[in-house]
Formats: sequence, C-alpha cells, structure tokens
Amino acid sequence: MEDQNFFVGQEFRDVKAFRSAIKEAAIAQHFELRIIKSDLVRYIAKCASEGCPWRIRAVKLPNAPTFAIRSLEGAHSCGKNAQNGHHQASVDWIVNFIEERLRQDINYKPKDILHDIYERYGITIPYKQAWRAKERGLQAIYGSSEEGYCLLPAYCEQLRKANPGSVADVCTAGADNRFQQLFISFNASLCGFLNGCLPIIGLGGFLLKSKYLGTLLSATSFDAEGGLFPLAFGVVDVENDESWMWFLSRLQKALEMNSSQIPEFVFISDGQKAITDAVKRKFPKSSHAICMRYLSESIAKEFKNSRLVNLLWKAAYATTTTGFKEKMAEIEEVSSDAAKWLQQYPPSCWALMHFESTRYGHFSSNTEEFNQWILEARELPIIQVIQRIHSKIMEEFEARRAKSNAWFSFLAPSTERRVLEAMDSASKYQVLRSDEVEFEVLSAERSDIVNIGTHSCSCRDWQLYGIPCSHAIAAIISCGKDVYAFTQKYFTAESYRATYAGEVRPIPNKIAWKKEGELTINDDARIVRPPKFRRPPGRPEKKRLCVEDMNREKHTVHCSRCNQTGHYKTTCKAEAVKSIEQF
Repeated sequence: MEDQNFFVGQEFRDVKAFRSAIKEAAIAQHFELRIIKSDLVRYIAKCASEGCPWRIRAVKLPNAPTFAIRSLEGAHSCGKNAQNGHHQASVDWIVNFIEERLRQDINYKPKDILHDIYERYGITIPYKQAWRAKERGLQAIYGSSEEGYCLLPAYCEQLRKANPGSVADVCTAGADNRFQQLFISFNASLCGFLNGCLPIIGLGGFLLKSKYLGTLLSATSFDAEGGLFPLAFGVVDVENDESWMWFLSRLQKALEMNSSQIPEFVFISDGQKAITDAVKRKFPKSSHAICMRYLSESIAKEFKNSRLVNLLWKAAYATTTTGFKEKMAEIEEVSSDAAKWLQQYPPSCWALMHFESTRYGHFSSNTEEFNQWILEARELPIIQVIQRIHSKIMEEFEARRAKSNAWFSFLAPSTERRVLEAMDSASKYQVLRSDEVEFEVLSAERSDIVNIGTHSCSCRDWQLYGIPCSHAIAAIISCGKDVYAFTQKYFTAESYRATYAGEVRPIPNKIAWKKEGELTINDDARIVRPPKFRRPPGRPEKKRLCVEDMNREKHTVHCSRCNQTGHYKTTCKAEAVKSIEQF
C-alpha cells in the first residue's frame, strides 16, 4: 500500500473502515501514527517521527455514516526500519489478519503467525502477542470456554432426542453447579459393540488444553478388521480414582440397558491403580491387561535401550513357557535393573502365554488413535471437542457401513487373507487321525496335536487368536469339515456389518437448539458453570531438553575455599564455622 492510495475526497463506508485502512497503511509502510483526534465525527493524525510533515484529516459526512478525507499534507521524510515492531499491530489487528487461516487450521501456531506477518508486512511482533491473538481468535470463532460449559445440558438433550437410547449426562458439584463430569455413549455404539465387536475394551485418558483444562476419558474396542471402534467417552474436571469409578459405573449401566447379561470383557489400559480398582469393582468377572505400547514406551524411557523393547515384545508374543523364559533371561542379561523394574508388572497382565483370557491378538489399546481425532481441537471449548468426536463417529460409521456392503467373503477381508494363507501352508502337512476330534499334524519342522472339539492346537495360536492355525486347518480339511465354521464369529463380515448397522444422527445447528433449550441467567438449575480448576494465565511454559543434554555428564560444583564438592566458595560454611570457633 503506497501513499497515493490515499487522496483528498476519498470516502470510506464508516469510521471503522477508515481506521482499519489507515492502520493497515501505517503498518505496511512502516511508519508510526500519532493520533491527535479520533471520535465518531472526525479523525486527525500525523506521523510520529520527529520532523516528518505527513498529516491526515478525515470527517464524517452529514446524514450518512460515510467518512471522507478532507486534507492530506506532506510526504514521509522519516526513515523506515522494517526490522522493528509496530505500535499499530495490536492484538485485535492480528486477530483480523489470522481469522480466515484460523478457521481452516486450528493448529495455526504462533510462530507461523509471526512468520506470515513478517512475510506480508516486514515487521516483527512479540511471540506472546501472537499467542494472545490466537487465543482471542479461537474464542471469536468458536465461542468462550464459559459458554461451552453452559451449553452442555442443551447439547446432551438434543443428542438424546436425535439418537434415542443414547446416554448423555452432565454432572455438576456444589451449589453453584460447577462442571464435574460428562459421559456420552451413542445407542449405535452400544449396540454395535455388543452385536459385532471383539469383547475387548481399551481405556485411556487424554489431557485437554482449554482454559479450564480437564481430561477426556475414552472406552474403545476393535471391529472385525481390527479397526478402532468408539464405545463411550467423557470429560472430567480431574482424572483420579473417583472419576474413573464414575466413568466405568456409567459404562456398566449403559451396557446393561442394551443387554440382559453382560459378557466377560478384556480391559486394556496403562494399568494405573485408579483404572484397575474401578474395573475390579464394576466388571468383576472381566480380565485386565497392561497395554504393551505403554509398557514398551515406559521401559524405553527408563533405560533408553531399543534391544530391551525388542525383547519385551518378543516375550509378550511368546506362545510357550520355554519361549517366554528364554526372552526374559535375555532381558536379564542385557540389564538386570530392567528385569527387576519389570517385576512390578506381573506376566499375567501383559504376556500372551500367561494371560488367562483371550485378547485375539490385540496387545495394546487403541485409545491413542481415538485421541488423534481431537488432537488439534484439544485447545477449544469443551462443546467443540464433543462436537468434533460426534462428527467423526458419524463419518466413520457411514464410511465403514458403505465399505462392508461391497464385501462378498464370509470373513472380514484381513481374516480371509490370513485363513487363505494358512490353507496354503496346510496343504503341505500330513494329518494322522486319532479319533473323531483329535489329530496329529506333521510338518517338516514339527509335530502338533489338534483338537477340533475344543478348538485347540499345541502351537496355541488357535486358542490365542480365535482363528484356526495352519495345523488346525489341515485337520479340519482332512475330515471334510468347513474351515469357516471353526472361526470365531467376531471375524465374520456379518459381525462387521452388525457393528456399524446403527446410525449416529446429527443434531440441529447451535442456533436452533440454543433457542429451544434457552438458558437464561435465571435458569440456575440448568446452567453449568466451569470447574474451579483452570489453566494459569499466559503462554504455557515448555521445558525443552536437547538430545545432547540427555547423555551429557552433570557438572560437579567445586569449592575453592574448603576443597569440597557440592557448593561454591560464596556458599561455603567452613569460614563461618571457623569464625564461630574463634569467637
């Protein structure tokens, strides 16, 4: 924008448009404004640089909001420094600059804002100012955090109305109705889980970064293809024993509403005591396993040895007692401290060989994948986080339902491929029949005993994964039976379709349901206020640690007075002790 873009007689639709234009020009041309007079009827300003003759005057036209330039004097004689900041580049101006980009990308970082402003205008602004502008911009687009909590009851009401049979509850605490807990589970998710998913539930927590923080709790499962299936989710003000007990209590009641008898489940989590205790109390007949992803990341962080991680996974996958012991012995050889550290996690909680129930080949929960759905939205108000999850579940259900309608195989595609590969291997085996159900299967390397009555093989793959191994398939084919009849129902295409048979329906837009469930200041019984816990003001501090620093030896402090380590001369107490003794 150059000087000649302003001229005497130039008109602007109102005073706001004129102020915006003059500010934009000052920033683009790198000169500071000194405002002499600015109100609703006149505007007078000059260049702030000493001795620069540039001056502008504009007034409001009679009987119209239009503003017009009446005089424009001089040309800039001041020097312009593109490296400096600009007083006119206020937070509000930055918000206007980034608003469109922020709508498209919530994860628009302050450092990118700094870069884009410098590229466009050639000025630098403080990082904190860019951070504040992003905060204010998000609030302008998505609403305030306070409004998000206030709208939760109306949102849950609309969700239940659009999706009959769904559970959507908000719990508050105290006389002032402070937010405490939120639980949501769609009827389509509950029915899909009970009718088609594997009986596995992954539990996890994910910290939110909005003004009032909070933790997103989730319960997920696996479909026939091993994909993430969202069962239930919620938000709590603080993640602790009480919140997990409440969450699993609500999950238990939701499942009981849709099933006469709750089956035994396998829960997978990071093993924290709050989750373990809640599972034992609310699902006493179910098993609980430690997530192997969490366990491997923990041992890697503790000992920084990739070989230990490798051996740990091999021990977890071992299907025989001998194989498990061999891998544990190798871990002991690599690091006795690691072996001792691992003792806090009993093998019955993570090793396939020692786990009492069947995990169907799943060693880790998929809550991390669920968290990715809202990774970019974790800084937004709580209502926006819930809406993102709602929209994502709708999209996934519709896409997977359409995908499965094109399948023609009896089993889900990934299981079908696995069975066909096993059939190919089975054709090379020799089968010896012992009786109606028991067989000995001979291969080039080994001999295995298969019992098609108990669905078991001495290699243990059939029992552990729920899918006939190549030895079992050889035995089944030899007696003329159908291999597919011996595969667990969870892996069939029919089960996959049943998982996504229900529809997750949208709710009306915010304006419609806000009017319908109008929340007024006097409606204290329905207003949900934010929790008392909130993020400290200002930009969150980050502790940065260089990779080089991790392996660097710590500097030993040495005292030049007493020749001891652990303190400096200025803090040495030897001289003080000497003075006291002399006294």
